[in-house]
Amino acid sequence: MEFDPALKYRGLPSVALVGRPNVGKSTLFNRLLRRRRAITDPTPGVTRDPVEGQAFIGGKPVRLIDTGGFKLDRDGSGPGGLDSLVVERTLEIIKTADLIVLVLEAGELTPEDEEFITLLRPRWPSLIAAVNKTEGGRREAEAWNAMSFGFEELILVSAEHGDRIADLEAAIVSRLDFSAVEPGEDDENRPIALALLGKPNTGKSTLSNRLTASAASIVSETPGTTRDVVEGEFRYKNRRFRVLDTAGIRRKAKVTENVEYYSVNRAIKTLDEADIVFLLIDAREGLTEQDKKIAALACERGRGIILVLNKWDAMPRIKNVLAAEKDRIHFFFGQMDYAPIVPLSAKDGTGVDDMLETALRVYGQLRRRTDTAALNQALAKWLEEYPPPQGPRKRFKVKYAVQVSDNPVKFVFFVSRPGAVSDAYKTYLCNRIRKDLGYSMIPLEAEIRPSRREREQR
Repeated sequence: MEFDPALKYRGLPSVALVGRPNVGKSTLFNRLLRRRRAITDPTPGVTRDPVEGQAFIGGKPVRLIDTGGFKLDRDGSGPGGLDSLVVERTLEIIKTADLIVLVLEAGELTPEDEEFITLLRPRWPSLIAAVNKTEGGRREAEAWNAMSFGFEELILVSAEHGDRIADLEAAIVSRLDFSAVEPGEDDENRPIALALLGKPNTGKSTLSNRLTASAASIVSETPGTTRDVVEGEFRYKNRRFRVLDTAGIRRKAKVTENVEYYSVNRAIKTLDEADIVFLLIDAREGLTEQDKKIAALACERGRGIILVLNKWDAMPRIKNVLAAEKDRIHFFFGQMDYAPIVPLSAKDGTGVDDMLETALRVYGQLRRRTDTAALNQALAKWLEEYPPPQGPRKRFKVKYAVQVSDNPVKFVFFVSRPGAVSDAYKTYLCNRIRKDLGYSMIPLEAEIRPSRREREQR
């Protein structure tokens, strides 16, 4: 079977890149994926959550997984310590991967390498050892010392420079079974993509784990635990959903580390992949200026937005508290009054069904198409009820309108004298589209263009 790199596939064999911190796993992951997906930085321990993607290796698709580094000396080494959680997650990935690529660094092997190799012995038949940072033959003689651990084969590579990556790819492909691989769904049946965005410590990873019924995202009280985008899937009412758990987004002035800068940028880039944004807001804190900025970024891209008031279980149990909170949000954030507001406790699951039902309704509106005839019939009514201004400088005529795209939803109005159309009148047209045509819960764009006669006169 020939595979098309432009398609998504299911039933992929999984390949996990493992090793101690700073041996170049994330650089190798990006090299094999042929794009920058994992964050790379000289700081040890940058990767925490497993990061995965579909990679084409030797012309065949695989599920490639980058894991956190194995450490002996762990900060907060108790069961809930962050380093311990990272190592625990890595060991879980090792148990289920079809193939393990152990990444070592050329030079003297460390106690962490030796301890990790011992742990990997039960998976020996499914392991490939790769020694990284050997560009141009650098430290090759020392690299071969790793053979003393009994590896059947040792592949010397440079993830940064690409040396002998083809040899590693050939070794990976030769050890995998591709018989279960099938083409994925077309665009109509693809999963609905949900991006979890918000400030740090609002419960994004807790919600991601609850939705996917997994522990894919590490949950810790430590702010900034999530760095890379962590993906997962689940089903609800026979619909597939894809979850993108992202790093918390703080104000730019507070971002001082390179790693956090890249994490925030990666979080914002998920807006290009998402259908709907769950903007998580700490219900105890309420809507903040930073939340408004995140919502504006989603709105600019035409993404569906649901304001999720998480940690609702911590709110006082008094009458009308939800109505009061909704009123407060709408007062301070009037331009987003179309966005649904859902109370939730990601911790105990209260409100999850309501949130997903809302997401299905929002997605239905994002994919809605209005026939041109029906649109212009409605337009005639809107113009009759609120005619354009008649002053000599403000006068214009709306000729007709069309919907040019869904998800994001965009309409184009063809008018005489486009420069005379005020923002207020454009807002009026958008509001009527939302009210009369079934787009009440989503952002939409209305573009004003010159009519054909206007263009010809130019």
